[in-house]
Amino acid sequence: MSADLAIRARGLSKHFGALKAVDGVDLSVPRANVYGFLGPNGSGKSTTIRMLCGLLTPSAGEIEVLGFDIPQEAEALRRRIGYMTQKFALYEDLTVYENLEFLASVQGLPRAARKVRIDELVEAYDFADRRKQLAGTMSGGQKQRLALACAIVHKPELLFLDEPTSAVDPESRRDFWEKLFDLADAGTTILVSTHYMDEAERCHRIAILDSGRLVADGTPAELTSALVGRTLGVRAQEPRRAQSALHATPGVISVAQIGNGLRVLTVAGVDAAQLHAALFEAGVDAEVSAIEPNLEDVFVSATHRDDAVRAA
Repeated sequence: MSADLAIRARGLSKHFGALKAVDGVDLSVPRANVYGFLGPNGSGKSTTIRMLCGLLTPSAGEIEVLGFDIPQEAEALRRRIGYMTQKFALYEDLTVYENLEFLASVQGLPRAARKVRIDELVEAYDFADRRKQLAGTMSGGQKQRLALACAIVHKPELLFLDEPTSAVDPESRRDFWEKLFDLADAGTTILVSTHYMDEAERCHRIAILDSGRLVADGTPAELTSALVGRTLGVRAQEPRRAQSALHATPGVISVAQIGNGLRVLTVAGVDAAQLHAALFEAGVDAEVSAIEPNLEDVFVSATHRDDAVRAA
């Protein structure tokens, strides 16, 4: 594996009976990057992360993480990675400091180094006045910060985050992501699954999974530039009528109303003139123009399953 990669997986698959939860996924995750995982519920994100961590044995494929062959060398890998799940998994009847101390001891930090590291995290993660507060009495954002601090108490080279911000407010999410970039700047590689497009746009690279398959992989700029010409804006006096007409138009993948306008995603080759003609034929007066694609357009394009649209 290249020294520039933290993770390399080839042909990664996991079957649960007849269900193919992950199906032939290839991944290359650069070091010191924030690498985003997107996908609908049930797309295989969590299963993939668990295999990369060595928590789940793949049905097929090869995995190398930080130079270790997984799952054969999973035990050696565990001291060099951190893992944080969507559900708060720390001890609610222990204080902030006690949770950090317990996780530091589990990770094998010597007593003297343990105290220095915990004091460092208490300061960096704004727990100076909450050291003795029980974890169970904290807000969602505070619990999230504590979980992240515990996940990195041993200074892991690689951090796995499985939908870590699903239960917190927008301000806490922003603060959380600033801390992730602090870690990446210090050399930590981060693989994070998320449902939020604004979070995905902040990642250095993004992988989109759908029904266990990797359907897109690249930087946000690369993925959105591939859709140039396929995202169109529609302004109409009757946007709901326009939306109905467009849903019936061949080559249209999705139509979303944004305020008084419509955002339309099409297959390649369908342009503004064709949409305008379809609307005119339906008796809808509208203006149609090209607009900049965004990551939500990429997600919809990569995960839509309308065979009739694909064939248009």
